[in-house]
This record gives sequence, structure tokens and C-alpha cells, in this order.
Amino acid sequence: MSTEDFTLSFPEDEKVLVTGGSGFVGSHTAVRLLREGHRVRVAVRGPAQEAQVLAALQQAGVDPADLLEFAAADLSADDGWAQAMDGIAHVLHHASPFPPTPPETEDEVVLPARDGALRVIAAARSAGIPRVVMTSSFAAVGYTLTPDDHYTEANWTDPDTPGLPAYHKSKVLAEAAAWDYVRTNGGIELAVVNPTGIFGPQLVDRPSGSIGLIKALMAGEMSVVPVWNFGVVDVRDVVDLHLRAMLHPKAAGERFLANSGSSSLFIIANILREHFPAAADRLPAVELTIEQVREAAKTEPALRDAAVLEGRIPDISNEKARSVLGWEPLDVSDTIVATAESLIQLGAVTLPGNGSPTS
Repeated sequence: MSTEDFTLSFPEDEKVLVTGGSGFVGSHTAVRLLREGHRVRVAVRGPAQEAQVLAALQQAGVDPADLLEFAAADLSADDGWAQAMDGIAHVLHHASPFPPTPPETEDEVVLPARDGALRVIAAARSAGIPRVVMTSSFAAVGYTLTPDDHYTEANWTDPDTPGLPAYHKSKVLAEAAAWDYVRTNGGIELAVVNPTGIFGPQLVDRPSGSIGLIKALMAGEMSVVPVWNFGVVDVRDVVDLHLRAMLHPKAAGERFLANSGSSSLFIIANILREHFPAAADRLPAVELTIEQVREAAKTEPALRDAAVLEGRIPDISNEKARSVLGWEPLDVSDTIVATAESLIQLGAVTLPGNGSPTS
């Protein structure tokens, strides 16, 4: 069953709480739920995030009518979470801090990610909500390298892995704390989705880390790229997997890797060159070696991810999501093209001519 064939099936009066609704995954989650006629409550820090959610819905052509409401709650405080859970049947916990630049201390990222996850799960448990679906990351799975470069849900990143960025560490510790809480306290089910690099249509001109890479490539900001192989998944497929995990009985107590396939910045540049010939002169034609990446990473924090992975090509299994939940992700090339098209549509990237992709 493909993503397009899967229609959500649960009572109309059951309301879904979405945390991190102004983020990339969260906004697409709200779009999908509202488009299919379901009631949604989005937990936000304040009015600015409400406005971002509404802007994303407008860009997607979704009129929320009376199906959407907001609740004020912050990952760093207990206040508001009990009220946010009132009357809720399902919880999708997407929110997690993602710093645009490396933090001064790990705790700036680790503490709100870990403590926020625990606040959400504890509040849901107190409200009698049967299951929370939490967004983790491949960062919690595959940044401690395996001898054969093969990764499944059984793998865990060691938080003490040398060179591990603070964000990656936060995802490991937050997910581990969530599982520990559920095992220790009982009374609630947990399912976790671990996406690789999330790409796909951008709804507002506020690019995530992954989308920022496509924007930089299309804008000619990278004359060369590091050798950096990573998993790619479409944001719409990430949402789809969360919703399947929210409803499927066999998802309880399970992790699910969300991955369409492996790619690299160099491969992505070539996909863009093929489909957007107007951008060809801007796209990098040279890939740095791993030795050059290691040296550059000493002074350039953005390259530390690539340095940790040592230029190896990860084999990231999505078999569990396919076999247990019937998940079928889009092709990597289709996702990259959709990402670029959305950036052009939003005016975040301007190309010579009309910038239209080739057929």
C-alpha cells in the first residue's frame, strides 16, 4: 500500500495533539490530518508559532475551518501540558530543539529534548492517552559506525561517540529516556520514528537543516561539497509513517527507521543539474575527499557530521516499516525535485529563465 493509498481511519471526534507543529514535520502533519478531516490541536510556545502554522496551511491550500486549535506549552516547563492533553486521543510528539549553530554547551540542546519528551509522555499518561508516537532520528541509530555499514532499528548511537554533535546526542538521550520512562512506569504505549535526512516540499521560507542544503546548492553557495553519504526520506512519507504508527496495533513498543535510500550531496547536485538545467552552472562539480573533510571540520562545525561518517555509505534498512506497517516511500529523486520546486515557488531560490524542471 503506497502513501497515497493510505487513508486515516479513526472516529471524527478523536482529536490529535501535534507538538512542534510549526516545524517541518509538524506542519506537514497538520496539513495531512486537516486535509483528511480530522480534529487537530497544535502545541506551540506562543503566537509566533501559531502564525507559522497558519502560514504553512495557507501555502498548502488547507482551510482548517473549525478543526484546528492551539495550546500553549513549552518543552522546558510543566505548565500547559495537562491542558494540552485534555480531550486528546492521539499524541504525535515532533518537537525537539534544533539549533541553527552549534550550542555553547550540550545541555542547551540535550536537556530540553530529553526533559521535553518526558513531560509530553508523562502528561499523556496522566490524561489516559493510550499511545505517544515520538519523532527521534537516525542520529539515535547510526552515528556509531558498524563494521558492515548496515543499520536497523536494533542499532543505537553511543552518545559518547567521538565528535558526535550535540543535536545527535540529544536525540539519543531523549529517545533512550522515553523508552526508560515507559518501561519503568507503564500505563502508556510508545512508538518511535527515526527518520534519516528529511527533504520534500517546503511550506514556508524557513528552511530546516536538510532543506537548507538544497537551497545552498541551488543558490550556488557550494563550489565544492564534502564526501558525505546519508539517508534521504520525504517529509510526506515521514508523516505517513507516524500516522501508521499512531494507529497500527503492532506499532506499540517499536522503533521504525524512515528512509527511502542513500544519497550524497554530490548525487543530489547531479539530480538537480539534470532536472533544473538553469541551475547547472551554480551546482558543484567537485567532491572533497574524506581527508579534506576531516581537516576542514576542525574549523567548520557544519562539516562535523560528514567527518563522523568517514565517507562511508550507510545501508539503512526500511524493511520493518514496510513489512509491519505497509509503508512505501517515494523515490529519492522525486523527493529532491519536489524540494527544489517548492523553494522556487516560495521565492527562496531564483533561477535564470522560469526555473522550471525538465520532464
